[in-house]
Amino acid sequence: MSRMRNVLEYLEQSAERFPEKSAVTDGICTYTYKELLAYSRKIGSGIAAYCRSEQPVAVLAEKGADTLAAFLGIIQAGCFYVLMNPELPIGRLEQVQQVLQAAYIVTDREHREMALQIVPEHRILCMEELMETDENQTLLSERRKRSIDTAPLYANFTSGSTGQPKGVVVSHRSVLDFIDIFTELFGITSEDRIANQAPFDFDVSVKDIYSSLKTGATLVIVPKQLFSQPAPLLDYLCDHEVTVMIWAVSALCLISIFHGLDYKVPAKVRKVLFSGEVMPPKHLKAWMDHLPEADFINLYGPTEITCNCTYHRIDRNRDYSEGVPVGKAFPNEHVFLLDEQDHEITEPDKAGEICVRGTALALGYYRMPEQTAEHFVQNPLNHCYPELIYRTGDLGRYNEYGEILFGGRKDYQIKYMGHRIELEEIERAMEDIEGISRACCIFDEKKSKLYGFYVGEIEKKELHHRMSSSLPPFMVPGALRKVEQMPLTKNGKTDRKALMEKHAKGARA
Repeated sequence: MSRMRNVLEYLEQSAERFPEKSAVTDGICTYTYKELLAYSRKIGSGIAAYCRSEQPVAVLAEKGADTLAAFLGIIQAGCFYVLMNPELPIGRLEQVQQVLQAAYIVTDREHREMALQIVPEHRILCMEELMETDENQTLLSERRKRSIDTAPLYANFTSGSTGQPKGVVVSHRSVLDFIDIFTELFGITSEDRIANQAPFDFDVSVKDIYSSLKTGATLVIVPKQLFSQPAPLLDYLCDHEVTVMIWAVSALCLISIFHGLDYKVPAKVRKVLFSGEVMPPKHLKAWMDHLPEADFINLYGPTEITCNCTYHRIDRNRDYSEGVPVGKAFPNEHVFLLDEQDHEITEPDKAGEICVRGTALALGYYRMPEQTAEHFVQNPLNHCYPELIYRTGDLGRYNEYGEILFGGRKDYQIKYMGHRIELEEIERAMEDIEGISRACCIFDEKKSKLYGFYVGEIEKKELHHRMSSSLPPFMVPGALRKVEQMPLTKNGKTDRKALMEKHAKGARA
C-alpha cells in the first residue's frame, strides 16, 4: 500500500467502506460518507474555477456539516482552508484577512452581510451555490495529481505579540502522521461517535474531524449554544450515543462545575481526552467517578506542532497530588527540555523549555517570516545538518518516572479558557484606544483571572466596550483597573508584581 499524500484519501477510503453510514451530524443536518464525498467534489469544482492551488480560502460560517463539506471542497480544489469564526468581532476578522489576504471567502446566506465587511462582493463564494455546482472531474483530477504531502492543509490563527494574529500553517503530511498514530494509540474505530466540542478555528477540532474521516467513525458536532446549558448538553451527548470526547479542559469543567453529571451521565462514553489547560483534580475525579469504565488521557501541545506532542493515560490507582503529567512524547515526535544555555536537561526536577522536533511541526506562520524564524529554529543540539525544532515557550520538568510535568510559561504568553494568548497583544489593543496612555495586562494563574491595568481618562465600562469590538471575548480582561501611574522596576520596566499587590490591597480595603 502506497503512503498517503492527501487527507482526502481518508474520506475516499471511508466512503468506499461505509457509503451509507453517517459521516457527520450537527443536530440539524446529517451527511453519509457518500454524500460528504459528493458535496466536497461539487464544492471543490466550484472553488477550483476561481482559485489557484495552495491558495488560502477563508470560510466564514458557524461550525456544522456544511462547513466541514466546505473545508473538504477547498482541499479538493488543491487549496487550504481558514475558518473565520463569525463569533469574533469584525475588527478581529479584518486583522486575520489583513495577514491572510485570501482571494475569496466562502460563506452561507446567513453570514453574507458580514463577509461584505471584509471583502468586496465579487470575492464572496456562496456555499449554497457551490453545493449545486456540477462536478468537474478533469479539473479536480489535475489538482490532485499536482498535490504533495507538504502542501498546506489549514491555517489556524492564534494571538500574536506584535498586535497581529498569527496564522499557523499545517501541512497534509503533519496531519496524516499525527492522526495515523493518534487513532491507533487510543483505539478509535468505525464504531465510535466522536463529540466535537471545539470551534473549527481551534486545533482540538482537527483531531475530531480527521480521526472520524480516517476510521469511518461518525462526527457528532455539538451546537455551541449547548455549552451554556449543561442539562440539554448532556441530553444531546446521550441522544447521539457519544463514545469519544476530545475536549478542552474548560468545557469538561463547565459540566462538572454545575454538577451536570448528577443530572445525566453520557454512559456510552469510553474515552475522554482533554487538553488546553491543567485539569483541576476535583473535576477530573468527578468525571472519573461518573464514568468508572472510561479511559482518561491528558494531552499537551501547541498548535505549531499539529495538535499534541505528549500524552498521559490516567492511572486510577495513582496519586496525582503533584499534578497530572503531560506525559511522554507521541511516537515519531521527539520532545525534550533545554536550559537557558540550550543544553539538554535529562535529570528530574530541573525546569527547562519544552522543545519539539519531527514531522508534526507546522510549516510556520503565514506571511510572518520573522516570527517563524524566532520560534522554528535550528536544533541547538545538532551542528551537522539543518534540522528545525519548535520552541514552545512552555516550561517543563521531568518527574521520577521520566514523564514531563507542565510548569507554566517562560514569557508573557498565557493559557486562558483553552486559548493561548500573548499578553502584549492585549496591551497593544488597550493602548491603541484613545484616552489611554499606558496599559499592562496580568494573568492570575491561581484564580484563572485576567486583569487589565491602565493609565488614562476613559471609564472602565467604555474601555470594556471598545476592547470587545476589536478582541475575541476570551482576550478581554474580566477585571479592568484604572491606576494613576505604572509602578516601575529598577530596570525601568512595568512592575507587574507591585501592580498586583496594589490591587490586592485595594480589594481588601
